[in-house]
Amino acid sequence: MDPALLREREAFKKRAMATPTVEKKNRPEPAPLPALRDDSKKKMRPPTVPKMDASTYKTMSGSSQYRFGVLAKIVKFMRTRHQDGDDHPLTIDEILDETNQLDIGQSVKNWLAGEALSNNPKIDVTPDGQKFSFKPVYKIKDGKSLMRLLKQHDLKGLGGILLEDVQESLPHCEKVLKNRAAEILFIIRPIDKKKILFYNDRAANFSVDEEFQKLWRSATVDAMDDAKIDEYLEKQGIRSMQDHGLKKPIPKRKKVSNKKRQFKKPRDNEHLADVLETYEDNTLTQKGVNPT
Repeated sequence: MDPALLREREAFKKRAMATPTVEKKNRPEPAPLPALRDDSKKKMRPPTVPKMDASTYKTMSGSSQYRFGVLAKIVKFMRTRHQDGDDHPLTIDEILDETNQLDIGQSVKNWLAGEALSNNPKIDVTPDGQKFSFKPVYKIKDGKSLMRLLKQHDLKGLGGILLEDVQESLPHCEKVLKNRAAEILFIIRPIDKKKILFYNDRAANFSVDEEFQKLWRSATVDAMDDAKIDEYLEKQGIRSMQDHGLKKPIPKRKKVSNKKRQFKKPRDNEHLADVLETYEDNTLTQKGVNPT
């Protein structure tokens, strides 16, 4: 190596050692402070929802909508079954089998058998509480029973029967009504446009003069009650309606008899009548009283 270079190297070291220097050490960076929680900016995680399938949904005990859906399907099936002529009662298992609902949960099944079907106004329960059948509005099975019901309503002044109630209660209703069309009157109620059935009493058929019909139709009493009608007739001098209508029964008072009560003699000692007479005669004789 060149000696001149070595001498320059040594001189450089000496100058470097003589010049003071400050060494900068790399300090470790302080750990960052924990950030303040901001609830407004915090992202909410969506709740974990269990996977739902057909089997888990049908076994959910808290779904009231599902329960009443099962009940409505059963009531509809029982009504259709009754209208087809099948009125024998069924168990809860048979009903669920017929309605294709055997996969419901046990809690829903217990609710149907113990509470829902028993308290439903459209379902009738057998005395043992094990079988169920449809409960119609009227107990009619054929045309004869329908005409008997209409006659009773006509005689007692109960009015007509709704067609929808007859359709719900009478099996094969359309066929029966078609065969009995001449014996039934159909009236449409103007309030709700529902059909009302009345008994067609042919004995009450009579011809009415056309002038009287015009007078009858011209008299409007829709906005008048019975009291106003009575007041109007009384002003016109008509008192024929006072003897019609329902009369309040007057309680009858019991007549008090003026006859004195006669106390009957006891009959316990009739077999000792002769002995008592002899005893009385002897007693009177001892006292000095002549019995004659």
